[in-house]
Amino acid sequence: MNPAIGTVIAVLLSFVSAAGYALAAVAQSRLAAASPAQDGRGALRALLARGQWWSAVGLNAAGALAHVAALHYGPLTLVQPLGALTLVAALPLGAYAARRRVTRTEWRGALWTLAGLVGLVAVTGPAAPGEALSLSEALVVAAATALLIAALASGRHPSKGRAPRGLGHATASGIASGVASALTQTLTAALALELPGGKPTWWQTALLAVLISGFATGGLLLSQAAYRGGLAAPLAVVNLSNPAAAAIIGVALLGETFRAGAWGWLVAAGASMVAARGVVLLTKGGSPEAAPVMEPAPTPVPAPLPAPVAVTLAAPSPSVGPGSVESTRVRAPRELQAVPAPRVADLGARGREQEMTLHSSS
Repeated sequence: MNPAIGTVIAVLLSFVSAAGYALAAVAQSRLAAASPAQDGRGALRALLARGQWWSAVGLNAAGALAHVAALHYGPLTLVQPLGALTLVAALPLGAYAARRRVTRTEWRGALWTLAGLVGLVAVTGPAAPGEALSLSEALVVAAATALLIAALASGRHPSKGRAPRGLGHATASGIASGVASALTQTLTAALALELPGGKPTWWQTALLAVLISGFATGGLLLSQAAYRGGLAAPLAVVNLSNPAAAAIIGVALLGETFRAGAWGWLVAAGASMVAARGVVLLTKGGSPEAAPVMEPAPTPVPAPLPAPVAVTLAAPSPSVGPGSVESTRVRAPRELQAVPAPRVADLGARGREQEMTLHSSS
């Protein structure tokens, strides 16, 4: 095939892969936002019962197949950086699904992260194909990775809020996917009878397949948990930690090194700092501060009106002497008649004396 045509096919397949991964991330993020926060088997059963979850799994599988096909037609130095377009595609897709606009801070964070990721991937690939892990090295890597993932996913840290825990899950997800890729390379070498240390037995090959399936499934579930804290920042961390884990395995166990020697190490360090700056911006841009809510002023409670009191007015009467209290009683208004007037006996000793004086005079 013409190299130019192969490059075009690789670029198109890379775009398809990035779109598949982005759509899967958006679907997982919406599923995480709509589902109640659960842990353990209950959360797993709830995911397996949702059709949206299986759609996300299918989109991830489609993205992975398109990525593998792109690597068949194009070089790693071209295909791997194009995979970073997943973040750029996921931002507008996630904003459209949430019916909002992508903020300026999110775009800046995406560009910083994309630049750091491209710089990191550009120097992490080996100049020549590296050797595969031996079976003992694969088991050691799997055990160490399992412990690291357990520590990252436990969420035991002093930070508050869901974003730091989501980034821990995202880091664990990227590491699991990176280790699954390294173990896949080992499985491929085992099937081709080129595994270091001699020809593997059937159970060793089966063990590698089980480990790969476990890390791949764990990475998918961890990314689902990471999207509870948002979409952009966890997705950026997943895309960063995946090649970083693969690079660490390659440098530590396979004798690989960064391209350009010492300059490659400097470029990798600078790219990591640039990418970290982008992740920080994405963390802030996805959750703008809410405007302060003005509390309404308390409504004054009117004071209770005093109870009506019966009023008795005295006036001269033709049948009783002018000094008698009972000479006349002018009737009070109707609203005041409902309340009985106080008895004379309740007026105290002075009232009783006045009553006796009035009766004796009459």
